[in-house]
Amino acid sequence: MARNVDLVILAKKIYAVDGAFSRAEAMAVDSGRVVALGGRDEIAEAFSPRRRLDFGEGFVYPGFMDPHCHFLSYGLILQRAWLFEANSWEATVAILAAHRDRLRASGAGGGAGDAPLWVQGRGWDQNRWAGKAFPTRELLDRAFPSEAVLAIRVDGHAAMANGKALEAAGIGPETRVDGGTVVLSQGLPTGLLLDNAVDLVKKAIPQPDEATMRRALAEAQANCLAVGLAAVSNAGTERREALLMKAMQEEGALRLGLYVMLAPTDENIAEFAASGPLVTERMSIRSFKMFADGALGSRGARLLEPYADDPGNFGLFTLDPDELDRVCGVAASRGFQMNVHAIGDAAARLVLDAYGRRLKPGNDLRWRVEHAQLVHDADLARFRALGVIPSVQTTHATSDMAWTEARLGADRMARSHRYRDLLAQNGWLANGSDFPIEGIDPLRGFRAAVFRKDDRRRPEGGYRASQALSRIDALRAMTLWAARANFEEGLRGSLEPGKLADFTALDVDLLEDPEERLWEARVLATGIGGGLAFERIPS
Repeated sequence: MARNVDLVILAKKIYAVDGAFSRAEAMAVDSGRVVALGGRDEIAEAFSPRRRLDFGEGFVYPGFMDPHCHFLSYGLILQRAWLFEANSWEATVAILAAHRDRLRASGAGGGAGDAPLWVQGRGWDQNRWAGKAFPTRELLDRAFPSEAVLAIRVDGHAAMANGKALEAAGIGPETRVDGGTVVLSQGLPTGLLLDNAVDLVKKAIPQPDEATMRRALAEAQANCLAVGLAAVSNAGTERREALLMKAMQEEGALRLGLYVMLAPTDENIAEFAASGPLVTERMSIRSFKMFADGALGSRGARLLEPYADDPGNFGLFTLDPDELDRVCGVAASRGFQMNVHAIGDAAARLVLDAYGRRLKPGNDLRWRVEHAQLVHDADLARFRALGVIPSVQTTHATSDMAWTEARLGADRMARSHRYRDLLAQNGWLANGSDFPIEGIDPLRGFRAAVFRKDDRRRPEGGYRASQALSRIDALRAMTLWAARANFEEGLRGSLEPGKLADFTALDVDLLEDPEERLWEARVLATGIGGGLAFERIPS
C-alpha cells in the first residue's frame, strides 16, 4: 500500500549530493523533510502524494547555500546608493547626489535638528577607473556642502568621507586608529579611510531602526531566493541584529536558513556564548567572526613581503593578536567556531598561529579561515594538520585578476587564489560569495570555481586554470560542504532521507551541460522545506 506524503517532486534529474553522489528522477517529501528518492515509477508505486511538483526537463539540487555573506548589509545597501557601475569618481559622486535628492524628496535619511543628512553608498572601485588612483574629497565637499557622506569601497575595507562626515566623527589630522589609516595629504585628511578608520565614521551614523532592518532583511531574502539560495551565513552580527533575525524566523517572516557569525562583542558573548551554541532547524548561532586584515584591492591585506606596487607597505593587521587569542579562548571553552577574515599571507599565518595554540590534532571544532586568498607554501598543510576549513569565494579570483599581479609581483602569484591546492590538502572547502562585495548569484561562484572566468567569460581558457575545481566539487562546496562548514550537514546540504527538503531547481545540468549553457542558467524555483519560496513565472 502506497504511503501518504505531502509532496512528490519530479524532474529530469535530481542530484542528491550525498556520499555516492546519487541521481534520481523523483523525490518524496513529508512534513518538510526528504522521505525517499528514486525513479519515477519507483516513487509513484511507493507514495501517494497530496501534491506533485513536476519540473519537466529541469534539474533539482540541494538548496544552494552561501557560507559567507553579509545578508543584512546587502539588504541595507538596497536602500542606499550602489556605486559599482560608476566608471569614474565623478560618476560616483553624481550617483550619490541623485541618491541625496531621493532622500530629500522622501523625507528619509535623518537630518533632523542640527544633525546632518547622511548620504551613504557602497561599491566604488578605483581599479575600474582610468588611472586607478584613489580619489580625494574635494569633489565630495563641493557637491555636499551640508550633508555628511560616506561612500564605502566595494570590498568594505576603504571608504571616502566628505568634510561633514569627518567632522561628525571627530576625525582630524591628528587622528590615529589601530588597524586603520586616516590618509593625509599636506597634513590634512584626504577623505580616504582604510579598514578600522572607516568604523570611526560608521559609529557617528545613526543606527537603522527596527522597521528599516526588517525591510532590509525581507528584501535581501526575496532576492536571495530568486537566485536559488536556500540558506546564508551572515558574517559579523551585532546582538540586536541577531535577535531581530531570530524573531523574524519565529514569526515566519524569514524562511531562509540562517547561520549567524557573531561580532565578538561583550554583549554577544554574554547573550549567546554563555549558554553555548543556539541551534534550530532554521537558525544557528555558534561562531565568532573577526578581521585579521584588510583587502588586497585597497592594499590593506597584510602581506609577508611589501606590495610590489607600493614598496614599504605591508598592509594592515586589523586586530590585536592578544584579542584574537582571548576570543579563541572563549570560543574553545563554549563550543563556538572561530571564523576569521584573512586575505593576506601574513594574516593567514597569524590566524593559523592563534588557532594552533588551541586546536588539538583530530579536533572537530571546524574553525575557519575566511577568504584564505593568499597562503604561503609553508602554511598550506597547516589547514589539514589543525582541521581548519578554507572558506573561500571563488569570484574573488576573477574579480581581482586584472590587478593581482601588480599588487604581488609574478613571483608570489602561486600563493594567490589557490583553491585547488587548498582543496587537495584539506579534502573539502566551502565556497561563498561575500556579497554585497560580490553579486549574490551562487552560480557566479560555481562558474568561477570551474571555469575561472569572469561574467564576460574572460579570459579564454580561464585565469590560472590549474587552480580550478571540478564541477562535482564546486557543487559540493555550495551545498554539502557549505553545510558541513556550518555544522549543518545533518540538516541540509544534500537531499537525503531525514534532511530538510530545501532545493534549487534550474533549467541546466551543472554537471553535464556544455559550458556555454551554464552562462544562461535560470532558477526555476527555490524550495524551503518542500514549499515553494520562489517560483519563476513562465514568460
